[in-house]
Parts: sequence; C-alpha cells; structure tokens
Amino acid sequence: MMSDENPVEQQAAETRSGFVALIGAPNAGKSTLLNQLVGAKVSIVTHKVQTTRAMIRGIATHDKTQIVFIDTPGIFNPRRTLDRAMVTTAWGGAKDADIVALLIDAERGIRGDAAAILEKLSDTAQPKVLILNKIDRVKRELLLELAAQANETVSFERTFMISALQGSGCEDLMDYLAASLPSGPWYYPEDQLSDLPMRQLAAEITREKLFLRLHQELPYAIHVETEKWEERKDGSVRIDQVVYVERDSQKKIVLGHKGSAIRAVGQAAREEMAEILDQKVHLFLFVKVREGWGNDPERYREMGLEFPS
Repeated sequence: MMSDENPVEQQAAETRSGFVALIGAPNAGKSTLLNQLVGAKVSIVTHKVQTTRAMIRGIATHDKTQIVFIDTPGIFNPRRTLDRAMVTTAWGGAKDADIVALLIDAERGIRGDAAAILEKLSDTAQPKVLILNKIDRVKRELLLELAAQANETVSFERTFMISALQGSGCEDLMDYLAASLPSGPWYYPEDQLSDLPMRQLAAEITREKLFLRLHQELPYAIHVETEKWEERKDGSVRIDQVVYVERDSQKKIVLGHKGSAIRAVGQAAREEMAEILDQKVHLFLFVKVREGWGNDPERYREMGLEFPS
C-alpha cells in the first residue's frame, strides 16, 4: 500500500534542524570551536582579538540533525563605529537563534566583557547553554567554581567543559544540541559547510593572513574585498583583491620593505585558497588608501554588518 505522506514531510519527521549562536568575549575561542564542530575551516582564527566581524554560519550534520552554528563577533565595550556594528550584530545573532551558547575562556574566568555578557544574557528568552573552554589549562576545582558562578546569574540548560582546540568534550556538546533542536527539514544541502560565498571566504582568508603576519603592527582599520573572480579555461582561477587601509602609513606597513609583507601574505593566502577550491589560484593583491572607510555604510554591507544609526 502506498503512503500518502509527502516526501518532504517524511524527511521533516525524520530530521531536525536549527540555529545555534556562539557568543562570548573576544578571543574566547568561538572561531576555533566553530571550525572544530563543523570539521573544516569556515572562520578565521588569529592571535588578535575581534577578528570575526560579521556573522559566519558553519553547518554541521550530527546524526539526523543539521546544526547551523552562527559565529558572532566577540562582544565587548564598543568605542568606534565598527565596534558598535560588531556588537549589535552579535546580539542580533543571539536573538534569532534557537539556542544560545555562551563560550567562556576558563583561563581568563568571568570578568570584564564575560561578566557583562552574562548579565545581559539573563534577559535573553532562548534556551541557553554554557561552554567553558580551554579546560586543559585550568584545575577542575576552578572549573566547577566558574560553572557555579555563571549558573547563579543565568539559567543555563546545560554546562559543557571542552577544549575547542583539541576537541575534547565536543562530542557531548554535539549530542545535546542535535537532540535539542526542533524537528524539521534541513536548511542546506548535506555537503555544504558554510553559507559564506567563496568571494567573501577568499577575502576572509587574506584578512587572516594579514593579521597573522602583521598582528603586532596591523591596525584594525583594514578591510579586504574580492573585486574580481575569473574562472580560466585551463581550470585555474584569477582572484583580484583590494586591501583597504585608512592612511598612507598603514599602507607602508601592509606592503612591507620592498613589498615583502604583501608578497608573503599573498603566497600564504593563495596556498590556502587553492587547497579549499581544489584548483590553481592566481591571486593579485592591491593596497589602497580609503580615508574613513570605517564610517562608510557600503563597506559595512560588504562585511554583512548593519551600519549603526
């Protein structure tokens, strides 16, 4: 006897899907955790704080559940226009998620930005989980104290203790999230790992290499855009990108002595792009001065940020 059930409805009955927002202070390890849970690099990771600017979605499949992680910018006390846009974006991502996961660096503890986030999070309606990261660097007694302190402020559904870098504790976290998200069809194809367009991902890769190469000298006032993407007949791709800075002095830092810095950045970015794309990449980087780009609404749209009013 044939079933009257629609195939889409049948899949919906068998599967779960939903959005999990990863929030926390800058450098709590959100991008590292996202890459660990997705099983691939979808968010840039550097030593410099506030490197994640827009919301980046990483997509993981666990059992029959599709978990869409939202890697939000680190939440901190904003001072500049760009800062305000990043913080607004982060809280917006939390408000729209099915589950909010607060990541706290156990080594740093609950103070400063982390303490302020906890206070504000108590007003958030969504189910919340606490994730203590870098547990390999902290004694168990202190971890239990941190967990108790955080749970006094916010009613967390569960507390997880993990190492985002090593992956320990992440399987339990995934099991819980997979079982807690609502029933329904998947939002994305099974093999898709991110909703970030390749042009934007390529720009993020170059921005990461700039931070890694110049993190002691590089100003925050820097932005990378992919201006040209040309698929060639030989199977390779030509990518032209512009690195925007605000002053000539910053341009000199990015270029380096006789162009040494930008060449090294270009080589590292090109190698990673070629690995991700699985094709030969011809990357051309241009450094341009655009004074006050940090107050240009168009640049914010390019980054996926809402320009603050």
